[in-house]
Amino acid sequence: MSKRLLIEGCAIATVDAAGTEHVSGYVAVEGDRISAVGAGAPPAELREGARIVDGSGCLATPGLVNCHHHLYQWATRGMAQQSDLFGWLVELYPVWAGIDEEIVRAASLAGLAALALSGCSTSTDHHYVFPRGAGDLLAAGIEAAREVGVRFHPTRGSMDLGRSRGGLPPDEVVEDRDEILAASEEAIDRYHDPSPGAMLRIALAPCSPFSVSRELMAESAELARRKGVRLHTHLAETLDEEEYCRERYGVRPVEYLEELGWIGDDVWLAHCIHLSGDEVERFGQTGTGVAHCPSSNGRLGAGIAPVAALVGAGAPVGLGVDGAASNEAGELAGEMRQALLLARLAGGPEALTARQALEMATMGGARCLGREDEIGSLEPGKLADLALWRLDDLWHAGMEDPVAALVLGPAPRVELLLVGGEPVVEEGGLRTVDEEEMARDIAEASRRLARRSGEVVG
Repeated sequence: MSKRLLIEGCAIATVDAAGTEHVSGYVAVEGDRISAVGAGAPPAELREGARIVDGSGCLATPGLVNCHHHLYQWATRGMAQQSDLFGWLVELYPVWAGIDEEIVRAASLAGLAALALSGCSTSTDHHYVFPRGAGDLLAAGIEAAREVGVRFHPTRGSMDLGRSRGGLPPDEVVEDRDEILAASEEAIDRYHDPSPGAMLRIALAPCSPFSVSRELMAESAELARRKGVRLHTHLAETLDEEEYCRERYGVRPVEYLEELGWIGDDVWLAHCIHLSGDEVERFGQTGTGVAHCPSSNGRLGAGIAPVAALVGAGAPVGLGVDGAASNEAGELAGEMRQALLLARLAGGPEALTARQALEMATMGGARCLGREDEIGSLEPGKLADLALWRLDDLWHAGMEDPVAALVLGPAPRVELLLVGGEPVVEEGGLRTVDEEEMARDIAEASRRLARRSGEVVG
């Protein structure tokens, strides 16, 4: 008999196309799929042979989708605290040159565990630093995701434009272009799973206009499309980047990408803060996705992305935590509130609603990853990626609108997180990995990396 689970008595925000919500209802899971969603008490036949979860006092939503992250950076939190992006990178590149497989594994476990505890069922990882002799860093992150139990979309990132050739990173942290392309193809062949319900899919992600050559950007796009995988990079994060593109390439960052075939519905881009009105409309017309990272953007003083305009233009907009070196909190649920507040600071109190923030964290992210038919909403037939949030505690009780409680209040405790019907978090705790052991491991990994880089550890 198939594994069956029934959550009953909870408020439900399905985030489907109609915005269906239930004050009190049920979600039934059969195997790895949602089999039924409805209002009121569930039919008796759904209870037969099912594990029953009492959802009273809780809100059920789709599992959150994290569209942009750098998991290795969990080992370098708290550094370059008053720097803008370029200064932050210049300080941290030499530290990151010391990462190895063990450090990346510890950082990935910690980062993915924090995401799961904040209601995230699917995450990306943009790994672009591959020091020679460091081991199999991509495999380290993938194995960590398997242990935690989240759906994973890692990218094979890259940098080939070192300082000696006019780029920002030091030469010791960049790779040869031919080596990058070979490693990218090998990563796709080894790991990418295009089948329905896949737990693991690969994308290609040259790092940024100031760390990657024009040739690598173009050849990565050609390789990705030949292999049927998606493309990702940083774009328009700072005015420094815009100035760099104008001086080096004679165009704005978006124009530069468009020249290289990097605008389209198989592309999603991180940050996109400094966009013109025409560029916003172009993203909407082409289905080019945006990973909005409000806390990281604030931490680095980069600016406020025009997410309300992007949403209005029809562009897919998801949320990203970004690396923990520029967002030490490392959780996704809080990014909904940050996205709403920053949008309203830029555009007034009607700029973004709580439900739009929730949609960005779920269906928007699913669209960025090309998985809107499988995840991002609670609908029969979709994958059973679901977060059950406790809202009857001191911080949320009394707010009649559960979506407002989730988005405007502090991040609630996750009572249950399912990924493909499997429980990853229950009663606020991880079911799959040991939190205390991970804390010890990441503390030691961070100290070891700091010693290697010559930093003083307190």
